[in-house]
Amino acid sequence: MRTPVTIIGAGLGGLTLARVLHVHGIPATVYEAEPSPTARAQGGMLDIHDYNGQPALQAAGLIDEFRGLILEGREATRVLAPDGTVLLDEPDDGTGGRPEVQRGDLRRILLDSLPAGTVRWGHKASGVRALGDSRHEVTFADGTTIATSLLVGADGAWSRVRPLLSPATPEYAGISFIETYLFDADTRHPASAKVVGGGALFALSPGKGIQAHRESGGTLHTYLAFRRSQDWFSGIDFTDPAAATARIVQEFDGWAPELTALITDADTAPVLRPIYTLPMEHQWDRVPGVTLLGDAAHLMPASGEGANLAMYDGAELGKALAAHPDGTEAALAEYEQAMFPRSAAAAADAVRIHEAIFGDNAPQGLTNMITGHEQTS
Repeated sequence: MRTPVTIIGAGLGGLTLARVLHVHGIPATVYEAEPSPTARAQGGMLDIHDYNGQPALQAAGLIDEFRGLILEGREATRVLAPDGTVLLDEPDDGTGGRPEVQRGDLRRILLDSLPAGTVRWGHKASGVRALGDSRHEVTFADGTTIATSLLVGADGAWSRVRPLLSPATPEYAGISFIETYLFDADTRHPASAKVVGGGALFALSPGKGIQAHRESGGTLHTYLAFRRSQDWFSGIDFTDPAAATARIVQEFDGWAPELTALITDADTAPVLRPIYTLPMEHQWDRVPGVTLLGDAAHLMPASGEGANLAMYDGAELGKALAAHPDGTEAALAEYEQAMFPRSAAAAADAVRIHEAIFGDNAPQGLTNMITGHEQTS
């Protein structure tokens, strides 16, 4: 007999787990708050790494489908000074280990690989409680409940499952991003398209920056970064897009116009994305019948690792459960003992990356990191 697995959250980590379990003949059900697969946009580009994200997709039997999603040339990286001076321009020569795909496309191939009915849409978890004997009850926003003997919280930063294991809650990381888009940029915004180039752009000064990425279809996806308090952001009226844009662009006074146009010419209203983290070495004592993966377990500053780690968690947990068909607790313990140091190391690296990008030595810190002039841990 295989213990059915209940997964809360249909993000990339939860879906990878469900897929790897399916490959091994283990039944799983995924409960997702969103009402449908297309209820909201699924974010931008992801660089899928050859040491965690790609092995996870290999374990899921989806590596060929993944390769069909890769957007060629998007690994190119350009670093600029605020006045537009190019400090670093690395083309994508096809030898990198971090090919770029759209998050929504990656989620789609995972969803399409699961048996019909695996994901139960419109099920927002509102609370979880222990029933004893390794069983747990999940209550959903509509008042319905389920009971399970194997529960996995893949439900992100504000996980409803995490309190079963840990009292930790996310804390503000001291930095926020403001997100904008330019569409059909090569035709409609040629100067901005030219400055971004074929891949990723970083224009930086200490404590702030303009980051942009060329996505599919000529879309430029921009993140404006600020190391500021949450009170500072509360002074910007994001309900008035024009006023918010005018206020934000003031912070880049004197920067090259082709850079500030990524803000002023945006085709979407600016959206605030505060960054939260869990403690760097977040872990918990083994609790029978439940575990976490992805951001629910190890929320960290954005560094290109989050989605990769979530998928790797899902794949490793799925493989551990398959390897211990009669020992669920042994599988969970094996998974957690490997995941804790792995995620702590990634969190420490994320902090180092943020300091290189936004610290007092910006933008030189980033160019040093990319060119190997800075020792890495």
